[in-house]
Amino acid sequence: MDYKLAALKVTCRQLRDARKTNSTPPSMSLFGILFQRAWIQGVLVSGSEEGRFLIDDGSDVVELSLANESSPHNWKKGLYVMVVGLYVPASADDPALIKVHKIVDLTPYPDREAMWHLEVMEAYQLFYLPVLE
Repeated sequence: MDYKLAALKVTCRQLRDARKTNSTPPSMSLFGILFQRAWIQGVLVSGSEEGRFLIDDGSDVVELSLANESSPHNWKKGLYVMVVGLYVPASADDPALIKVHKIVDLTPYPDREAMWHLEVMEAYQLFYLPVLE
């Protein structure tokens, strides 16, 4: 994992446009920016009780792979969470996946959900767009 590469704030739908690169270490490219980790926020539409973790941010759904350290928390359907982790693109047999490094329950902060898409747009305008110009 190359921690010099930013964890991009993106929507689940934007991750569909990410492309594998031939760089070392292996990484993805989105908006012309190399990254390995994605930062997304959304509602868990499938959680501990279903045995499979899916997050929906309103634009698309991505599967989450949680490490054992995250398992003690009861990550249940309906929670609004922030996730940062290694992005693994979809293949013919498997959906897109984020191998979670950090997950935080933001449900107690209802304004976080309303602000998320604005945060993604702001990051695009301040950080990603200048790289493209």
